Amino acid sequence: MNINETQNVKIINADPSALGLFGLAMVTLVASSQKLGWTEGLSFVIPWAIFLGAFAQLFACINDSKRNNTFGTTAFGAYAFFWFAVASSWMIKMGVFGQELASKVDGKQLGFAFLGYFIFTAFMTIGSMETNKVLFIIFCLIDFLFIGLSLNAFNIIPEFSHELAAYSELLIAICAFYGSAASVLNTHFGRAFLPVGKPFGIFKK
Repeated sequence: MNINETQNVKIINADPSALGLFGLAMVTLVASSQKLGWTEGLSFVIPWAIFLGAFAQLFACINDSKRNNTFGTTAFGAYAFFWFAVASSWMIKMGVFGQELASKVDGKQLGFAFLGYFIFTAFMTIGSMETNKVLFIIFCLIDFLFIGLSLNAFNIIPEFSHELAAYSELLIAICAFYGSAASVLNTHFGRAFLPVGKPFGIFKK
């Protein structure tokens, strides 16, 4: 007699948040150095945008998806593709893909893209309130970053909006480094080695 047996195997994946936050921290640190005038040009920002801003967060997105984490999948995935798009936009502007494309650049189109990402970040900020307070602070700072980028792209109070974007980006890097460290060390030590703050408990029961 044949007996068919079904066996369920549960695969446990490590939390990819630490790597995703590290990628965010690195790209915003390097990009903010250019905005703040500490460095010049975008040539050496592009590799970090592609490999840390984009690929590291895409890796986190894919692995969060395997963990059935809709919020993490959406957040890391959306920002990964943001950095792919930004790096491509910089390369177009610099003439990497030819002068034909470079000559037809309209910065206001980026303004609309930044506005769209501000809308996205705004509702993700609400979601982050039920994760932890460090992540909530990071999302709030990303809100300010996109406000600054949008205003600057539309040439609205350009000096202030540039400074707003630059300092917001630097603060994102600092907070994301902390969040990444907390994610690694808290898991590694099995305790709250670096506190991240409890969820607000407003929307979830």
